[in-house]
Amino acid sequence: MGQEPMESASTSSMRHRSERSTPVEPGQRQTLTQVQVLRALAATSVALRHAQHDAASLELEAGRTFQAWNPIPWSAGVDIFFVISGLIMVHTSRQLFAKTGGARLFLSRRIARIIPLYWSVTTLYLVVALLAPTFLNQTYINSRFVIESYFFIPATRPDGVVQPLYELGWTLNYEMLFYVLFAAAIVLPMRWAVTVLLTTLVGMVFAGRLAAPLREPFAFWTDPIILEFALGVMVGIMCASGLRPSGLIRACVAATGLAALMLAAAFPEISVGIARPVVYGIPASLIVWSAALAPSELRHESRAARWGAGVGDASFALYLLHPFVIRAMRIIFWRTGLILLLGPWTFIALALATTFGVALITYRLFEKPLTGRARRLLGVGSGARQQLRPFPVPAYPKAD
Repeated sequence: MGQEPMESASTSSMRHRSERSTPVEPGQRQTLTQVQVLRALAATSVALRHAQHDAASLELEAGRTFQAWNPIPWSAGVDIFFVISGLIMVHTSRQLFAKTGGARLFLSRRIARIIPLYWSVTTLYLVVALLAPTFLNQTYINSRFVIESYFFIPATRPDGVVQPLYELGWTLNYEMLFYVLFAAAIVLPMRWAVTVLLTTLVGMVFAGRLAAPLREPFAFWTDPIILEFALGVMVGIMCASGLRPSGLIRACVAATGLAALMLAAAFPEISVGIARPVVYGIPASLIVWSAALAPSELRHESRAARWGAGVGDASFALYLLHPFVIRAMRIIFWRTGLILLLGPWTFIALALATTFGVALITYRLFEKPLTGRARRLLGVGSGARQQLRPFPVPAYPKAD
């Protein structure tokens, strides 16, 4: 969520011609259509989980029961997002390592990508929570909590849950932590930077376990879930190295990851006692690995792939906006009696379809223009990379 949209095949040739004056590594121009589709599926899985929850509530109000469909843990879409984030940060930042101004450019672009839409949605949520709290079941709001929510500072609510004002923002608190660590490492050559970044992430988790229990926000920042970014970074390094396994190998790896998630859903009582990066993170990294390392000659986009990649571009809006859409559809279905006539699965299908439409419209008409305006305001437009100069650090020693 909140990652840079990968360039599509239809625009890459135009970009190649316009960027000939700027040196670009060969692998940088390759598209990752499969990863974009995977982002769409990850956002959809989270939305499906919430839609089923609301469908169950509707059925309960109607005096009926609802049997949820959970072949995999739908919340693992978040873990796929985290792995993809690590991958894409490496993929889109390869020209920024060891460059003067690279860290500022990277962090500014992240801010421009995340803050406009997230702050807009948080503000919308705040307004609704103040004017119609029963609509959102929101009972805890104070000025400090609101400020911490806007600035990605993990805070504990009275019920003990560490979540911002807009609950889905907990994932962005982790994303922003990762971006800050990535920006600090990017002043080094790529191989040094990756080594430092991975060591830092592992060290933070290890220190958090040794010093437990920690107060917030340090307990939140040292949660093992941050290791999923490290998994994504490693996938990004393999992708940048030119590794292209065969289709059979990739299919087997993806099937292994999917099977592991299915086992986690089948035996939830066992999964609860295992660290999330193991139960969800490793399977997610296997699935992302198989998508990211597809050979370039296999990356011809079908119409379905282009549509999926388009939803992937809008996955940030889909992730942030789906609770509003699903809750509105729930109210409509209950007050009109449609839930009694059409049933829960029709509600779920229409809620998801409406969510896709709202997300795509929001991305094209609001998020994308606002992100571009924020980039220009921060001085990190399309020509910013051409102004980068090598950072004065020693070269990484080559292995024998």
